[in-house]
Formats: sequence, C-alpha cells, structure tokens
Amino acid sequence: MGYLSRTTAVLALAPFMTGAFVAASSVSAQMMNTTSLQHTIVLDDVDEPWDMSFLDDGTMFFTEKCDGLSVLLPSGQVNNLLGMSGAEGYANSADDLFCDGQAGMMGVAVDPDFANNRQIFVYSTSNMVTPHTNRLMRLVVNEDFTNVSDRTDIVDDVPYKMEATDHPFGGTGAHNGGRVRFGPDGYIYLTTGDTHNGEVPQSPTIMGSKVLRIDRDGNAAAENTPPEGFDKRTFTYGHRNVQGIAFHPATGTPITAEHGPWHSDEITVLRNGGNAGWDPRPNMAGRGDCPDNYCGYSPNQMDGMDRYARAAFMPMTDLATYPDAMPPIWDNNGWSQGTSSAAFLEGEQWGDWNGAMVVGIMGIGFGGTPIGQRIDVIELTEDLKVEDVTELTLPMESGRFRSVVLGPDGSLYTATDEGFIHKLTPGN
Repeated sequence: MGYLSRTTAVLALAPFMTGAFVAASSVSAQMMNTTSLQHTIVLDDVDEPWDMSFLDDGTMFFTEKCDGLSVLLPSGQVNNLLGMSGAEGYANSADDLFCDGQAGMMGVAVDPDFANNRQIFVYSTSNMVTPHTNRLMRLVVNEDFTNVSDRTDIVDDVPYKMEATDHPFGGTGAHNGGRVRFGPDGYIYLTTGDTHNGEVPQSPTIMGSKVLRIDRDGNAAAENTPPEGFDKRTFTYGHRNVQGIAFHPATGTPITAEHGPWHSDEITVLRNGGNAGWDPRPNMAGRGDCPDNYCGYSPNQMDGMDRYARAAFMPMTDLATYPDAMPPIWDNNGWSQGTSSAAFLEGEQWGDWNGAMVVGIMGIGFGGTPIGQRIDVIELTEDLKVEDVTELTLPMESGRFRSVVLGPDGSLYTATDEGFIHKLTPGN
C-alpha cells in the first residue's frame, strides 16, 4: 500500500473531525452578489486531479488522470487504491489503464448505497482491446479503505481516438467526456465525447457524444426513450465533449456543461431522448469536405476568427438542421474557454446562491480568445432559464478548474489541472 505525501491533508479535513473551521486564507468579496469565501488547500502536489466524490463523513475519493484512484480519509491519511500502468505505490494496479492526451482516469462516483455495498464507479481509458476504449468500472472498496477489488467493467465500448488528425488539439486521446454521476433517480449518468470523429455525435450505436443513463450493472435505464434504432443506454446524444453534469436540486433535472469548438461553450437542460444538435460531418448544412472527415473546428480551423462567424458556419447546436434539438440556456457569450464541470450550491450558508449552478472554466487563451480561468455562478429561474451570471471572486489564484463538487459539509471543492484540490466555504 502506498501513501501520497500531502502536508495539508489533516488540516483540510479538520472540520469533519472537530467541527472547527480551519482556513488557509479569506477575502471579502469585491463583486456584487459575491460572498466572502474562506479557502483551504485540501491537497497539493496532485498529478492532474480530475474528479472527486464524497462520503457523508468527508471521506474523499479522487482521481489523478495519469496515476489512478486514491482516497483521503477524515484522519488526513491518503491511501492509493488503484494505479494505472506505470504508476507506483498503489495497493492494486490495472496495467490496461493508461493516459494519453486528454484520456486517462477521469470521473469517479461513490454509490449512494455505499454503506451497504461499498461500490465505487470510475471511468478510465483502457488498451484491453484494439481499438482502445474508455470504460466505466465498478469496484468494491475494502473495510479499511486500503484497497479495491472485484473490478467489473459495466461499460466497455466508449470510443477512444487512436490516431492523430489535422485539427487543433488533434493528437490521440481527444474528447472522451468523462463525468460520472448518480442522479436522484438512482441511475448512473456517464458523459462521453466525439473523439474528433464526425460520424460519432449523430450515430445511433457508437457510444461517444452521448449521455448514458444506466443501472449499476451497465444496463439501460428502463425509462430511456432514445430514437428508434439507438442503443437503449442513450439518454441524450449529439453532444461534442460533455465534462460536466449536475442535477437541479428542486426538480432533479439533469443539466450538462460542455466544451465548445472555438466558440459557444454550452449549458443545456437535458430532455430524455434529446439531440444536442452537434453534427460535424463533412458535406452537411452547406459545408463541404473537411480535414480528416471532421468539420468541428471549421472554417479556418488552425487560426482564430470572429466567434459568431465561426458559429454560423459550424454551430455547436445546429437548430437549422435539427429544429427539435435541445437549445442551450447559456453559451458563455459565444466564447469557448473550456467549460468543464458543474455542480449546484445547496444550503443556507450560500445565501441568495442557494440552488444556483456553478461551472468550472479551465481557460483557453489562443486565437484571440480571453483566457477566462474562473468559476461562474449561474442563477436559474424556476423554469430553468438563466437569470444572472456572476464570476466568483476567488480567495486563491485561478487555474484550470477541472472539477467542481459540493462536499457533504456544504463547501465547494474544486480540482485544478495545476495539482490542487481547494475547498471554498462561505464566510459571514
């Protein structure tokens, strides 16, 4: 068994053990509707942390994209549970799991019935077969949180990009989606990406560019209503690269956050069986041929241009071709800045933001696009329209906000690609 050396781990979980709040720093908000936030570094020196999932006592499972699955206990101890190929110091290893480009170990979700079944679900890239795939694995955690066992791959056919292509970020391993969440209906929701393949988003059988809704064994939810001929696991399709999904606290409605193609990051209220309207195939909607049969960055794909002109040529949601597609409720003012993750704030401690959505934005900063590394608070009306958007005033340096998760203590936890997991708690 291996342990990660994290000097801040005990400090970070002290509130769960003693009820006292330990803050690394705090600031008063400078923007209207922005609360004061107290800040704690939960973990540092983490290798590209991708996601977190909590038990009620504050136990935090987390993934590192190129290393594996670990757990931070309320005592402050970190146990390394499942390592990927080449990772050292893990209690268990899976040599078929690997990282490459945007691919690797991504989403993690603890079973709501963990107290009885001790199950956890992890999404990772695997070379077990060729072409390689992304897989959703079910694992069982032992009683003292030092190991996992009984790996079962309940989804084994999400595509992975095997070859480099002539596109921005065109290397292997692109666009895997990767978020795993349990919905209030008890089903697992898994988000996937288009792998720079123009055929994938509108394909009825390729499980990229989808939101899957499945049970713990990987079977389709009985309530799914995809179009005729579609894989029954499909809840929605026609996405580009969804890395955020959250559920409205009052209605349970699933809402996604999604990366745009040099324009128009999107937040979309999902509809069972709905089409998100992304169709980057060549010779569609007035377009001709495109490099490597993918029009996703066209036109003028290697250089910046006016984002609205690009959106008119290659829309993120093509309502002209698919008039019944799910329209986005937010498009980041037409920018694509890496909108990656989503969660809802809950609890009186958040004041007027109780029930608001937060999205983590990683930032891009090329081709004339502002970098935009931030967390946005998006207030919604009762009918799930955007009422207000406020950039969170951060008590620490910004970064590539890969994951935002509401903890059981009501704080907002966020992981950045730079190697930190932060905790943000509303102040008085």
